Formats: sequence, C-alpha cells, structure tokens
Amino acid sequence: MTHTLTLTRPDDWHLHLRDGAMMDGVLPHSAAHFGRAIIMPNLVPPVRTAADAAAYRARILAALPKGAGFTPLMTLYLTETTEAEDVAAAAAAGLVAAVKLYPAGATTNSQSGVSNFDTVMPVLERMAEIGLPLCVHGEVTDPAVDIFDREAVFIARILAPLRARLPELRVVLEHVTTSDGVEYVKSAQAGLAATITTHHLMINRNHMLVGGIRPHYYCLPIVKRASHMEALRKAATSGDARFFLGTDSAPHVDATKECGCGCAGVFSAPNTLACLAHVFEEMGALERLEGFTSLNGPAFYRLAPNSAKITLQKQDEPVPYPARIETGAGPVTVFDPGHPLFWQVVGG
Repeated sequence: MTHTLTLTRPDDWHLHLRDGAMMDGVLPHSAAHFGRAIIMPNLVPPVRTAADAAAYRARILAALPKGAGFTPLMTLYLTETTEAEDVAAAAAAGLVAAVKLYPAGATTNSQSGVSNFDTVMPVLERMAEIGLPLCVHGEVTDPAVDIFDREAVFIARILAPLRARLPELRVVLEHVTTSDGVEYVKSAQAGLAATITTHHLMINRNHMLVGGIRPHYYCLPIVKRASHMEALRKAATSGDARFFLGTDSAPHVDATKECGCGCAGVFSAPNTLACLAHVFEEMGALERLEGFTSLNGPAFYRLAPNSAKITLQKQDEPVPYPARIETGAGPVTVFDPGHPLFWQVVGG
C-alpha cells in the first residue's frame, strides 16, 4: 500500500476568495497547498474591468500570509456591456487569465450575468482571436427547466451552438456535474476542457437530502444522482487531460447557510487534497492524482507546471480536520466528506 505520495504543487482552477474579512480568513487555506488559482469575479460589485481586476489582485496579495508561494490568476466577469478592447488589454498586460460567463441569475452574485448571448459575441470573438479562455457556469436559468437538468440543457441550447459558431474559442466547462457534461467534453476534438470539484466527486443528492436536509452540501450546480457522481469519478481518475481540478471552494458564513433560504456554496479548501487522495485511492488511480491536480490545468491554460512539490502521507488513524473555521465575517463550515480521512499534506 502507498503511504507517501509526492506531487507537483497543485493548482485550483476555480476558487472563490470573496473579499474583506472573509477573504482574510479563507485565503490562507488555499495558499497553504496551491501554487495558483483562478479567482472568481462574482463580488458585489463584480470584477468587470481591468482596473477592477488589478485592484482585487492587489487586495489578495496584501492578504496573503508572509512567505506564501501563491499566485492569484484573475478573471473578468462577462456582462452585456463588457468592452472587447478592455478584455484584450487586460490579457495583453498579463492581468487576467480568463473571462467568466455567468448566465444571469444562475448562482451567487450572478445578477449581472448574460441574458442575451448575441450582445457578448464581439467580446467572445476577440477572445478567440487572442486565445483567452472563457470559463463557463454551465446552467440555464429558464424556470421551466428542472434544476437537475440545467447543465444538460445549457450544453444543448447554448454551449454547443456557441462552439459551433465560434470553434476557435477556448472554453472551460466549470464544475461539470453530469455524465452528459463528461461525454460532451470527451467528444470535443480541441479547445474544450472541464473542471471537477472535490465535493461533486464525493457526494450526490442522496447525501444532501436523505434523512434530513444538509445545507452545507447545497451548491450550484446542485449535486446530482449517484450515477453522475460515478461518471465524474471515472473522468477525474481516467488520466484524460481535458479534466482537472477546480474546487469551487465557496465560503459562506454559517448564518447564511443554515436559514430559511440558504446560500449555495461548499467550502473545501482546508481538506481538498485529503479528500482527493481518498477518492483516487478508492478508484485505484493514485498514480493519476498528479495529472488531475497539477499538470492538466496548466497545460490547458498554456502555463508551466509549478516547480515546487508537496507530499501527502496516509496515516494509520483518521486525520482530524476542523469542522469549521473562524473568520472576521463569522464561522464557516468546512466540507464534511461523510467518512474519516486518512491522508494529509505533510510537506511542501
């Protein structure tokens, strides 16, 4: 049995850091293990322009623990008033690594997202020209579509036609949650990849709903059937370079999760790597964990892998991870995988 595993330092290709006191509390947990992260722009107000991104990046760097080797990779929030030249200038300056598409109303702080996709075509065409990736929250918001079907309908109605119209555009289907999404990504010849979250590899809708509702498992896209979870596990552990880690670690204070209309989001930064080692070991694929966490993402984003390494070790007894962390904004519950974890980062 493998008890020690050394990996190229991982990256997180989908991360919510929030801002202010919340960011101060959660940032150290990502910076401890990850070399880089794609930072989501859905603040209030959103990170819409190059100037917004520069200011947010400065706040992140100022909040980093001393000596942390962590680089935030900034994104712009695509709106129907986004200017193609501003996006191109931000990319040319090395300020942004991608642009984020939220269908209006799809998830937390997405009210400024896109309703009419024709209005953003000039921006997407310019992105295709310069090779700047589009990160997509892949759900429709049509109230007639069941919440568990929103990803599959988005692919059929919006993503497939968009990619047929603009095949040069490089797209990341973020936090893919269904076998439909997995098969769509696998069918692509080039220019399409997908991130998979830690929690979607470990829980399905039964975990969230059976025996009482568990608000800290509520996320968007919502967790699906066990069969979809299994498809995600197979994709993540397959070695297919089109799939890589994006935790979608998304903190909310407990008071806004444990209420009559709770927020969507799972905070997994503190124990993500232990959870992933558990999953890959269960799937008999520990030798492929490095590709998923550390190599596939940089390849798609045309970056070199991190030069540093980290080491995970499997302990004989369960490792005690915190049930919650305290932040200046309030307590935040850490993702509970529902069973003991024996892996932990011991070096790097």
